[in-house]
Amino acid sequence: PGRARRLLLSQLFQPLNLQVGGEAGLEGRPGDPLCRSQKLMLQGGLIHPASPGCYYYLPPTVRAMEKLVKVMDEEMQAVGGQKLNMPSLSSAELWRASGRWEQMGPELFRLADRHGKRYCLGPTHEEAVTELVAAHSNLSYKQLPLRLYQVTRKFRDEPKPRFGLLRGREFYMKDMYTFDASEEAARQTYDLVCDAYRSLFDRLGLPFVKVRAATGSIGGTMSHEFQLPADVGEDRLVLCPDGHFAANVETLNGEQTSCPTCREKLTQTRGIEVGHTFYLGTKYSSVSNAVFLSPENKPQLAEMGCYGLGVTRILAASIEVLSKEDSIRWPSLIAPYQVCFIPPKKGSKEEEEGAALLELVYDDLTEALPHLAGDSVLDDRTQLTIGKRLKDANKLGYPYVVIAGKRVCEDPPVFEVWNQNTGEVLFLTKEGVIELMSKVQVP
Repeated sequence: PGRARRLLLSQLFQPLNLQVGGEAGLEGRPGDPLCRSQKLMLQGGLIHPASPGCYYYLPPTVRAMEKLVKVMDEEMQAVGGQKLNMPSLSSAELWRASGRWEQMGPELFRLADRHGKRYCLGPTHEEAVTELVAAHSNLSYKQLPLRLYQVTRKFRDEPKPRFGLLRGREFYMKDMYTFDASEEAARQTYDLVCDAYRSLFDRLGLPFVKVRAATGSIGGTMSHEFQLPADVGEDRLVLCPDGHFAANVETLNGEQTSCPTCREKLTQTRGIEVGHTFYLGTKYSSVSNAVFLSPENKPQLAEMGCYGLGVTRILAASIEVLSKEDSIRWPSLIAPYQVCFIPPKKGSKEEEEGAALLELVYDDLTEALPHLAGDSVLDDRTQLTIGKRLKDANKLGYPYVVIAGKRVCEDPPVFEVWNQNTGEVLFLTKEGVIELMSKVQVP
């Protein structure tokens, strides 16, 4: 009584296709390219295809996503972000007023209600948030800056959804919208949020670059993308080897081949866009008349910025850049489960004593470190060899695997501990295991 219930692998809803060879039976039309993250996520039972560009996210993926959102919340709240939630259905009038109903073309999912009123499913929420702020007509300069953000499903009618969660029609995004009293203040907010994004990617251990970007259909006068360099990326980037300059090729005039600062030859790479920041000025506030009262009590248009992070895209992109060909590696902070316990095989001479000792480690660990209680899984498929279960654990990317192997019957019992991210194997007593796991962070 009082002990945390053990999580048994056999009871988790994660239908594994780990035995699937190559690309057969995964999804997509024959000949469609599958990227590494898509293949690994389908084989590992993390996602299941529903329709082109739409997926079921299975429980481990939802766990990783919730952890990622927690880290985002910490970073957004550290810069004064306030979380809200806006409707996915957005009226056509709003979008017509900003000019984007026509401009976005077939990318908008459009629909009509029973009264013939037209809507779109929001791919982004500039219009909606500006209307919301404009509705508060007595906003004072003392209440600025306003930094409002949400984490919601977004919809884009992609002509060719591909690469799993990297380019879908329905996806999760964190989007922040900021309102400032002056251009100078808005640019300070811009730098602050960019720093928060840097901090987020550093905490996840992801090798990102911040590059100059085009403003596209969002608009505004300044824009940057946060990119994870990867061969499968859809963006072409140019980088100064000494870090003075980085840009998306689409922003360059002609063929720029050397760094404007140091004249070094620019290198080319491909990247997956995982974040995008825009300085919008008064593009949207002027349409909705989102004003605040200045110190002189005069209505003045708010200066805006918007900032997006692809939640599901970061998950897939991090698997893309960190994983091995046949096994998933997560950013440690957001792995669905931190540790997998593997008891001896049924019928082995260590079976009885080893299983009881391993369960004791599991129980003592979750009691000593309650934050890891929901993060520890016991692989109770004891009809399988330890080697087969270790292979599965390796493929699914648990950061740590604790095995009751040959040395579990020694005095004191010794457990085999695999650190999947470093490839290191340690032999530890129960106390050693608990001490090692006490350093593990979960959001």
